Amino acid sequence: METIIRINDAVNGFAWGTFGLSLLLGTGIICSLITGFFQITHIRHWMKNTFGVLNGRGRIINDAGALSQRRAFWTSLCATIGTGNIAGVSTAICLGGPGAVFWMWVAAFFGMMVKYSENLLGIYYRRRNSEGAWVGGPMYYLEDGLGSIKHCKRFGKILGILFCIFTALASFGIGNMAQINKITINVGATFLADREMGYYKGISNVNWAIGIVLMVAMAAIILGGFRRVALVSETLVPYMSLIYVVGCFLVILMNVKGIPQVFESIFKFAMGPEAIKGGAAGTAVQIAFNTIKNGCKRGVFSNEAGLGSSVMVHSTSCTREPVRQGLWGIAEVFLDTFIICTFTAVVILNSGAIDLTNGLTKPGTNDSILVAQAFGAHFGKPGEWFVVVAITLFAFTTVMGWSFYGAKTVEYLLGVTVAKIYRLIFIGLVICGAVMESNLAWDVSDTFNGLMMIPNLIGLVAQIPLIIKLTRNYIDRRIKGKEITPILSYDPDIQRDALRAVQKGAD
Repeated sequence: METIIRINDAVNGFAWGTFGLSLLLGTGIICSLITGFFQITHIRHWMKNTFGVLNGRGRIINDAGALSQRRAFWTSLCATIGTGNIAGVSTAICLGGPGAVFWMWVAAFFGMMVKYSENLLGIYYRRRNSEGAWVGGPMYYLEDGLGSIKHCKRFGKILGILFCIFTALASFGIGNMAQINKITINVGATFLADREMGYYKGISNVNWAIGIVLMVAMAAIILGGFRRVALVSETLVPYMSLIYVVGCFLVILMNVKGIPQVFESIFKFAMGPEAIKGGAAGTAVQIAFNTIKNGCKRGVFSNEAGLGSSVMVHSTSCTREPVRQGLWGIAEVFLDTFIICTFTAVVILNSGAIDLTNGLTKPGTNDSILVAQAFGAHFGKPGEWFVVVAITLFAFTTVMGWSFYGAKTVEYLLGVTVAKIYRLIFIGLVICGAVMESNLAWDVSDTFNGLMMIPNLIGLVAQIPLIIKLTRNYIDRRIKGKEITPILSYDPDIQRDALRAVQKGAD
């Protein structure tokens, strides 16, 4: 076990160290520059064509193998909005201080265009599987995109395979057992702590009971296919997100006088706690790096920009326009980080657990229950219960989403039939998550997340010219009104069919 921990720490240091963070932020900066900072310069356009059509054109579907744009958006968010929006933000602040929130925003700002680029390439390189459904994702634009560059055919294929392996492994950890373990701990401690239910195999029967209930519920959803996952996501995600944000807003209103100091501390400590800045230069640099690292890491952990995971859902959208689906990637990061994570951060920083005069966490603070304590201070036990229910729903939907990601990567590696077997294994591991120790699972999952990021970002950087070409083509046609031929797919047959649909107005 100690050997595994040492190996994991070394790999994690590579994936989330200077190299990984430089690649992540560097790719985000490049994608922003080449698109003319689309997330700002065309903010009205992407908001109008995402949030503005959630109850309108986003419902259009004329393809038996596709999801509507709205349903694809909520299905992607079901995995994106998770415990990272609550526990992840708490951890980032406790480890990196208030300034970590600033770096979450920075990572999200550039991550908007990373996710835009991922979705754009996902639609451009997607194809039909043996069952007639759309499939796409980093493995396809690594194989067919990066692989189309001279002398890169084998390299692109290898990176695509590595991405799938890392994602499949991450789906068992961060996408399943770690989430289920978080649900079990929180529900058991909050609602069943006073019940003596005995033990089986040295594990509390409370854990076994919760695990069985979650496994049955997950089986009922996952075995119904990706359309059932999408339906449940579209039903749960909008309401659970709205209710959580409203709850945070009420807590913030009750202590509104502290808001100015909260935002002052975020910017003041963006490069590390002020109390430590006056120390040795090496220590100050290390603290600053930890602040940046934890802010960026938890930002990516929350919105998944750069991981390439959510592309697999967005690639099932009924839209024919690659850029149009890219717009939903921008909206996804905006909602996840700039809205939900920011509300969580303000609640935490306004709770009194963080000393805003020096940026340090007060002694005895437990990052895993910070948000629950903040709600409990204003609403009593019901406030704590509210947070536990929110974490449970967020974690539950995350598991649903990752079951889809893992199945798609297994499908790419071994085919549709084996992907169905994967779903059964995935469901079986739910109960393992309920009875296991959580620390190592989270650490290993964190490492696989970072490893997923590396091949995906290499694929994005290698296809910068294509991203520029597709973006300019869209802007010229859709925004500037020029009469030019749309560029919609790498495949001539799909391009022809998509062009015919766009010309009829069904995009």
